[in-house]
Amino acid sequence: MAAELSLKLTNRVPKKPIKKLAPSVELPRDATVEDAKKIVARASGFSDFNRIGLFNPADGKILKDRKALIRNEQGVIKAGELVVKDLGPQVAWRTVFVIEYFGPILFHAFIPLIRPYLYSIFPGQFKYISESATPITKVQWLLFALFHIHFLKREYETLFVHKFSANTMPARNIVRNSAFYWIMAGLLCALDIYAPGNLSARDELVPLDYFGLVLFTFGEVCNWIVHQHLASLRKPGGTEKGIPNCIGSNLVTSPNYMFEVTAWVGVILISRSWAVVVFICTGILYMRDWSRGKEKALRKEFGDRYKNKRYTMLPGLI
Repeated sequence: MAAELSLKLTNRVPKKPIKKLAPSVELPRDATVEDAKKIVARASGFSDFNRIGLFNPADGKILKDRKALIRNEQGVIKAGELVVKDLGPQVAWRTVFVIEYFGPILFHAFIPLIRPYLYSIFPGQFKYISESATPITKVQWLLFALFHIHFLKREYETLFVHKFSANTMPARNIVRNSAFYWIMAGLLCALDIYAPGNLSARDELVPLDYFGLVLFTFGEVCNWIVHQHLASLRKPGGTEKGIPNCIGSNLVTSPNYMFEVTAWVGVILISRSWAVVVFICTGILYMRDWSRGKEKALRKEFGDRYKNKRYTMLPGLI
Protein backbone atom coordinates (compact mmCIF):
# COMPACT_ATOMS: atom_id res chain seq x y z
CA MET A 1 0.00 0.00 0.00
CA ALA A 2 1.36 3.43 -0.95
CA ALA A 3 2.41 5.68 1.90
CA GLU A 4 0.00 8.57 2.38
CA LEU A 5 1.18 10.12 5.65
CA SER A 6 4.59 11.75 5.79
CA LEU A 7 5.48 12.86 9.32
CA LYS A 8 8.52 14.55 10.77
CA LEU A 9 10.12 12.77 13.74
CA THR A 10 11.39 14.76 16.73
CA ASN A 11 13.19 13.56 19.87
CA ARG A 12 11.17 14.23 23.00
CA VAL A 13 14.26 14.26 25.24
CA PRO A 14 17.04 16.24 23.50
CA LYS A 15 19.53 15.45 26.29
CA LYS A 16 19.04 11.71 25.73
CA PRO A 17 17.99 11.50 22.08
CA ILE A 18 17.43 8.43 19.99
CA LYS A 19 20.68 8.71 18.08
CA LYS A 20 19.56 6.90 14.95
CA LEU A 21 16.11 8.49 14.81
CA ALA A 22 15.12 9.00 11.19
CA PRO A 23 14.27 12.62 10.25
CA SER A 24 10.85 11.56 8.98
CA VAL A 25 8.68 8.55 8.38
CA GLU A 26 6.05 7.59 5.85
CA LEU A 27 3.02 5.67 7.00
CA PRO A 28 0.08 3.99 5.28
CA ARG A 29 -3.10 5.99 5.66
CA ASP A 30 -4.64 3.23 7.79
CA ALA A 31 -1.62 2.98 10.11
CA THR A 32 -2.38 2.57 13.80
CA VAL A 33 -0.24 3.85 16.64
CA GLU A 34 1.24 0.36 16.96
CA ASP A 35 1.98 0.24 13.23
CA ALA A 36 3.73 3.60 13.48
CA LYS A 37 5.82 2.39 16.44
CA LYS A 38 6.94 -0.64 14.44
CA ILE A 39 7.93 1.48 11.44
CA VAL A 40 9.75 4.06 13.58
CA ALA A 41 11.53 1.25 15.46
CA ARG A 42 12.76 -0.35 12.22
CA ALA A 43 13.90 3.01 10.86
CA SER A 44 15.73 3.79 14.12
CA GLY A 45 17.43 0.44 14.69
CA PHE A 46 15.25 -0.84 17.57
CA SER A 47 14.52 -4.55 17.76
CA ASP A 48 11.63 -4.06 20.22
CA PHE A 49 9.03 -1.61 18.94
CA ASN A 50 7.47 -1.44 22.42
CA ARG A 51 10.41 0.73 23.49
CA ILE A 52 9.16 3.46 21.17
CA GLY A 53 6.89 6.05 22.78
CA LEU A 54 4.91 8.31 20.44
CA PHE A 55 3.62 11.66 21.65
CA ASN A 56 1.20 14.26 20.33
CA PRO A 57 3.17 17.46 19.57
CA ALA A 58 0.12 19.60 20.35
CA ASP A 59 -0.33 18.63 24.00
CA GLY A 60 2.70 16.46 24.73
CA LYS A 61 0.54 13.47 25.74
CA ILE A 62 1.59 9.95 24.87
CA LEU A 63 -0.53 8.12 22.30
CA LYS A 64 -1.80 5.36 24.58
CA ASP A 65 -4.30 3.55 22.39
CA ARG A 66 -2.13 1.31 20.23
CA LYS A 67 -5.08 0.54 17.93
CA ALA A 68 -5.99 4.20 17.31
CA LEU A 69 -5.50 5.46 13.75
CA ILE A 70 -2.73 8.02 13.34
CA ARG A 71 -4.84 9.95 10.84
CA ASN A 72 -7.40 10.57 13.60
CA GLU A 73 -4.83 12.22 15.89
CA GLN A 74 -5.56 15.83 14.98
CA GLY A 75 -2.56 17.31 16.78
CA VAL A 76 -0.20 14.98 14.92
CA ILE A 77 -1.76 15.57 11.51
CA LYS A 78 -1.96 19.35 11.94
CA ALA A 79 1.69 19.62 12.95
CA GLY A 80 2.81 16.90 10.53
CA GLU A 81 4.99 15.58 13.31
CA LEU A 82 5.43 12.74 15.76
CA VAL A 83 7.40 13.26 18.96
CA VAL A 84 9.40 10.16 19.86
CA LYS A 85 11.00 8.87 23.05
CA ASP A 86 12.92 5.74 23.96
CA LEU A 87 10.91 4.26 26.86
CA GLY A 88 13.72 1.88 27.80
CA PRO A 89 13.66 -1.94 28.10
CA GLN A 90 10.14 -3.26 28.31
CA VAL A 91 8.37 -6.23 29.91
CA ALA A 92 4.93 -7.63 29.10
CA TRP A 93 2.12 -6.56 31.42
CA ARG A 94 1.08 -10.20 31.82
CA THR A 95 4.59 -11.02 33.05
CA VAL A 96 4.49 -8.09 35.47
CA PHE A 97 1.32 -9.33 37.15
CA VAL A 98 2.58 -12.91 37.33
CA ILE A 99 5.69 -11.66 39.16
CA GLU A 100 3.68 -9.38 41.47
CA TYR A 101 1.31 -12.11 42.63
CA PHE A 102 4.04 -14.71 43.01
CA GLY A 103 5.50 -12.84 46.01
CA PRO A 104 2.63 -13.52 48.45
CA ILE A 105 2.43 -17.14 47.28
CA LEU A 106 6.14 -17.55 47.97
CA PHE A 107 6.16 -15.90 51.41
CA HIS A 108 3.02 -17.67 52.63
CA ALA A 109 4.65 -20.98 51.73
CA PHE A 110 8.15 -20.16 52.99
CA ILE A 111 7.39 -18.50 56.36
CA PRO A 112 5.44 -21.50 57.75
CA LEU A 113 8.26 -23.75 56.51
CA ILE A 114 10.97 -21.90 58.46
CA ARG A 115 8.67 -20.99 61.36
CA PRO A 116 10.49 -23.11 64.01
CA TYR A 117 13.72 -21.24 63.30
CA LEU A 118 12.42 -17.79 62.35
CA TYR A 119 10.64 -16.84 65.56
CA SER A 120 13.37 -18.25 67.79
CA ILE A 121 15.53 -15.33 66.59
CA PHE A 122 13.29 -13.00 68.62
CA PRO A 123 12.69 -14.90 71.88
CA GLY A 124 11.65 -11.77 73.75
CA GLN A 125 8.81 -11.08 71.34
CA PHE A 126 6.98 -14.40 71.59
CA LYS A 127 5.84 -16.45 74.54
CA TYR A 128 6.64 -19.69 72.73
CA ILE A 129 9.40 -20.28 70.21
CA SER A 130 9.21 -24.04 69.66
CA GLU A 131 6.90 -25.36 66.98
CA SER A 132 6.52 -28.53 69.03
CA ALA A 133 5.10 -26.33 71.80
CA THR A 134 3.02 -24.14 69.46
CA PRO A 135 2.29 -25.87 66.15
CA ILE A 136 0.51 -23.90 63.44
CA THR A 137 -3.13 -23.71 64.46
CA LYS A 138 -6.25 -24.53 62.46
CA VAL A 139 -7.04 -20.83 61.97
CA GLN A 140 -3.51 -20.14 60.75
CA TRP A 141 -3.78 -23.02 58.28
CA LEU A 142 -7.14 -21.61 57.16
CA LEU A 143 -5.50 -18.24 56.49
CA PHE A 144 -2.69 -20.05 54.68
CA ALA A 145 -5.35 -21.53 52.37
CA LEU A 146 -7.21 -18.24 51.88
CA PHE A 147 -4.08 -16.33 50.86
CA HIS A 148 -3.12 -19.02 48.37
CA ILE A 149 -6.63 -19.29 46.96
CA HIS A 150 -6.71 -15.54 46.37
CA PHE A 151 -3.32 -15.16 44.72
CA LEU A 152 -3.46 -18.40 42.73
CA LYS A 153 -6.80 -17.14 41.40
CA ARG A 154 -5.04 -13.88 40.48
CA GLU A 155 -2.33 -15.81 38.64
CA TYR A 156 -4.90 -17.84 36.71
CA GLU A 157 -6.82 -14.71 35.72
CA THR A 158 -3.60 -13.02 34.61
CA LEU A 159 -2.66 -15.94 32.37
CA PHE A 160 -6.05 -16.92 30.98
CA VAL A 161 -8.71 -14.24 31.61
CA HIS A 162 -7.44 -10.66 31.56
CA LYS A 163 -6.99 -8.79 28.28
CA PHE A 164 -4.51 -5.93 28.40
CA SER A 165 -4.87 -2.72 26.39
CA ALA A 166 -1.12 -2.06 26.52
CA ASN A 167 1.53 -4.57 25.48
CA THR A 168 4.30 -3.67 27.91
CA MET A 169 5.57 -1.40 30.68
CA PRO A 170 9.13 -0.19 31.45
CA ALA A 171 11.10 -3.04 33.02
CA ARG A 172 12.52 -0.67 35.66
CA ASN A 173 9.05 -0.39 37.22
CA ILE A 174 8.80 -4.09 38.12
CA VAL A 175 10.48 -3.61 41.51
CA ARG A 176 8.23 -0.67 42.41
CA ASN A 177 5.05 -2.44 41.30
CA SER A 178 5.96 -5.72 42.96
CA ALA A 179 7.08 -4.24 46.28
CA PHE A 180 3.49 -3.65 47.44
CA TYR A 181 2.49 -7.30 47.08
CA TRP A 182 5.81 -8.89 48.01
CA ILE A 183 6.42 -6.79 51.12
CA MET A 184 2.92 -6.06 52.43
CA ALA A 185 0.72 -8.99 51.36
CA GLY A 186 3.65 -11.38 51.42
CA LEU A 187 6.33 -10.70 54.03
CA LEU A 188 4.47 -8.56 56.60
CA CYS A 189 1.19 -10.47 56.53
CA ALA A 190 2.94 -13.85 56.70
CA LEU A 191 5.21 -12.80 59.57
CA ASP A 192 2.24 -11.59 61.62
CA ILE A 193 -0.29 -14.31 60.78
CA TYR A 194 1.93 -17.31 61.46
CA ALA A 195 3.58 -15.94 64.62
CA PRO A 196 3.26 -18.14 67.75
CA GLY A 197 0.79 -16.80 70.29
CA ASN A 198 -0.65 -14.27 67.85
CA LEU A 199 -4.34 -13.40 67.45
CA SER A 200 -4.60 -15.87 64.57
CA ALA A 201 -3.01 -18.67 66.64
CA ARG A 202 -6.37 -20.27 67.45
CA ASP A 203 -7.80 -23.73 66.92
CA GLU A 204 -11.46 -22.91 67.47
CA LEU A 205 -13.55 -21.05 64.90
CA VAL A 206 -16.09 -18.65 66.41
CA PRO A 207 -19.11 -17.09 64.65
CA LEU A 208 -17.02 -14.06 63.61
CA ASP A 209 -14.62 -16.38 61.80
CA TYR A 210 -17.45 -18.09 59.95
CA PHE A 211 -18.85 -14.70 58.94
CA GLY A 212 -15.41 -13.72 57.67
CA LEU A 213 -15.23 -16.93 55.65
CA VAL A 214 -18.63 -16.16 54.10
CA LEU A 215 -17.46 -12.65 53.16
CA PHE A 216 -14.25 -14.02 51.65
CA THR A 217 -16.08 -16.64 49.59
CA PHE A 218 -18.74 -14.18 48.41
CA GLY A 219 -16.13 -11.56 47.51
CA GLU A 220 -13.90 -13.96 45.61
CA VAL A 221 -16.75 -15.53 43.63
CA CYS A 222 -18.25 -12.15 42.68
CA ASN A 223 -14.81 -10.77 41.82
CA TRP A 224 -14.30 -13.75 39.51
CA ILE A 225 -17.66 -13.12 37.82
CA VAL A 226 -16.83 -9.45 37.27
CA HIS A 227 -13.40 -10.21 35.82
CA GLN A 228 -14.94 -12.70 33.38
CA HIS A 229 -17.46 -10.07 32.32
CA LEU A 230 -14.84 -7.32 31.89
CA ALA A 231 -12.74 -9.64 29.74
CA SER A 232 -15.77 -10.29 27.52
CA LEU A 233 -16.07 -6.56 26.76
CA ARG A 234 -12.78 -6.56 24.83
CA LYS A 235 -11.93 -8.58 21.73
CA PRO A 236 -8.66 -10.55 21.78
CA GLY A 237 -5.85 -8.10 21.03
CA GLY A 238 -8.21 -5.15 21.19
CA THR A 239 -8.07 -1.95 23.23
CA GLU A 240 -11.74 -0.95 23.11
CA LYS A 241 -13.66 -0.16 26.26
CA GLY A 242 -17.13 -1.39 27.11
CA ILE A 243 -19.78 -0.37 29.60
CA PRO A 244 -19.81 -2.88 32.49
CA ASN A 245 -23.17 -4.54 33.01
CA CYS A 246 -22.71 -7.22 35.62
CA ILE A 247 -23.14 -7.93 39.32
CA GLY A 248 -22.42 -4.77 41.33
CA SER A 249 -22.06 -2.47 38.30
CA ASN A 250 -25.31 -0.70 39.15
CA LEU A 251 -23.74 0.39 42.45
CA VAL A 252 -20.19 1.37 41.56
CA THR A 253 -17.91 1.93 38.58
CA SER A 254 -15.52 -0.87 39.52
CA PRO A 255 -17.41 -3.72 41.22
CA ASN A 256 -14.30 -5.91 40.98
CA TYR A 257 -12.61 -3.60 43.51
CA MET A 258 -15.71 -3.60 45.72
CA PHE A 259 -15.71 -7.39 45.89
CA GLU A 260 -11.93 -7.46 46.33
CA VAL A 261 -12.31 -5.35 49.47
CA THR A 262 -15.21 -7.54 50.63
CA ALA A 263 -13.01 -10.64 50.44
CA TRP A 264 -10.17 -8.98 52.36
CA VAL A 265 -12.53 -7.75 55.08
CA GLY A 266 -13.33 -11.41 55.56
CA VAL A 267 -9.62 -12.19 55.95
CA ILE A 268 -9.28 -9.35 58.48
CA LEU A 269 -12.14 -10.75 60.60
CA ILE A 270 -10.51 -14.17 60.69
CA SER A 271 -6.90 -13.10 61.17
CA ARG A 272 -7.34 -10.05 63.44
CA SER A 273 -4.04 -9.02 61.86
CA TRP A 274 -2.80 -5.42 61.78
CA ALA A 275 -0.67 -6.33 58.74
CA VAL A 276 -3.70 -7.38 56.69
CA VAL A 277 -5.45 -4.13 57.69
CA VAL A 278 -2.46 -2.07 56.54
CA PHE A 279 -2.23 -4.05 53.30
CA ILE A 280 -5.86 -3.64 52.29
CA CYS A 281 -6.07 0.03 53.41
CA THR A 282 -3.06 0.81 51.23
CA GLY A 283 -4.62 -1.17 48.40
CA ILE A 284 -7.84 0.83 48.74
CA LEU A 285 -5.88 4.04 48.11
CA TYR A 286 -4.58 2.60 44.82
CA MET A 287 -7.96 1.18 43.78
CA ARG A 288 -9.68 4.48 44.61
CA ASP A 289 -7.52 6.31 42.08
CA TRP A 290 -7.88 3.57 39.44
CA SER A 291 -11.67 3.45 39.83
CA ARG A 292 -11.98 7.22 39.58
CA GLY A 293 -9.86 7.18 36.46
CA LYS A 294 -12.12 4.50 34.98
CA GLU A 295 -15.24 6.53 35.76
CA LYS A 296 -13.73 9.55 34.03
CA ALA A 297 -12.75 7.48 30.98
CA LEU A 298 -16.21 5.90 30.66
CA ARG A 299 -17.95 9.28 30.87
CA LYS A 300 -15.62 10.71 28.23
CA GLU A 301 -15.91 7.81 25.80
CA PHE A 302 -19.61 6.95 26.04
CA GLY A 303 -21.21 10.26 27.06
CA ASP A 304 -24.98 9.98 27.55
CA ARG A 305 -24.90 6.24 26.86
CA TYR A 306 -23.14 5.70 30.17
CA LYS A 307 -25.04 6.13 33.43
CA ASN A 308 -22.71 8.14 35.66
CA LYS A 309 -21.86 6.63 39.02
CA ARG A 310 -21.58 8.65 42.21
CA TYR A 311 -19.42 6.02 43.89
CA THR A 312 -16.59 4.32 42.03
CA MET A 313 -15.72 1.37 44.30
CA LEU A 314 -17.36 1.42 47.75
CA PRO A 315 -21.04 2.46 47.98
CA GLY A 316 -21.50 5.43 50.31
CA LEU A 317 -17.75 5.89 50.80
CA ILE A 318 -15.67 6.11 47.62
